[in-house]
Amino acid sequence: MWHLALGYVGTGIGVGLVVIGAAFGIARLASAALEGAARQPEAAGSLQTMMIIPAAMIEGLGLLAVVAVLLGILALNKGGPAAEAGAETHAAASH
Repeated sequence: MWHLALGYVGTGIGVGLVVIGAAFGIARLASAALEGAARQPEAAGSLQTMMIIPAAMIEGLGLLAVVAVLLGILALNKGGPAAEAGAETHAAASH
């Protein structure tokens, strides 16, 4: 049973680290773009355009991590003793 609990803890820590990393990446990207716009205000439009694509990629990585953790947790739920007992009860009821 401890392996199931540690699996949940590990997936929670993993998604937390990825989301923190994605937030840090977006913050650094926005900081650099704002600094560039402050130095050259006439280039603010092109900097914003160039910033959108990497920001979307970083955000997509964070979303992919959340989906991967959701799939991992759903896989953990299928392997637990409660899930096996429910499957046996369902199989016995159908016969």
